[in-house]
Amino acid sequence: MSANNERNPHLIRAAEVKSAEGEFSHPWNPKSRLIGTHLSKAAGLQRAGVSIVRIPAGHESFAYHAHHREEEWIYVLSGRGMADVDDKQYEVAAGDFIGFPTSVAHHMRNPFNEDLVYLMGGENLDTEIADFPRLGKRMVRMGDEVAIYSLADGKPLGPLD
Repeated sequence: MSANNERNPHLIRAAEVKSAEGEFSHPWNPKSRLIGTHLSKAAGLQRAGVSIVRIPAGHESFAYHAHHREEEWIYVLSGRGMADVDDKQYEVAAGDFIGFPTSVAHHMRNPFNEDLVYLMGGENLDTEIADFPRLGKRMVRMGDEVAIYSLADGKPLGPLD
C-alpha cells in the first residue's frame, strides 16, 4: 500500500497547524490572550467551528458569555485551568470535556504556571446572539454584521400601536 502525498485541502498537517497559528485577545477583557489555529476554517468547514487554543499562564480566554443559538464545547489537552460555568468555578485538566449548551454562561482562565491547551468547537450559524452578563452587553451577529446593545436598554414587547 503506498501513501498518497498529494496535497488535500481538507487534511491539515501538524506543521500547517503551527504555521497558521495566530493570537487573539477580546477587546472587553484586558487579561484575554489566546494563541491558536482555526482548524475547521483551514480544512474548509463552514458549519462547524473547531480550534486548538493555548492560553498562557496568567491569562484568560474571551469574556464571560452565553450563546443563545450556538452550542460550544472544550476538551482539555494539557495544563490546568479554571472554567467559570454559570457563575460557578471548576478546576479542569487534561482529558476533561466541558459542554456549553445554549444559555449556559462560560469562560476559561489560566491562573497556573503552565500553558492551558485545549480544543474548542461549536456551531457556526449565520445568526447568533450572545450575552455578556458581567458586562451588561448583548452581541447580535447576522452574517458579518455585528451590533452591540446594552442589556439595560431591553424592554418587554408590548402592544404594537
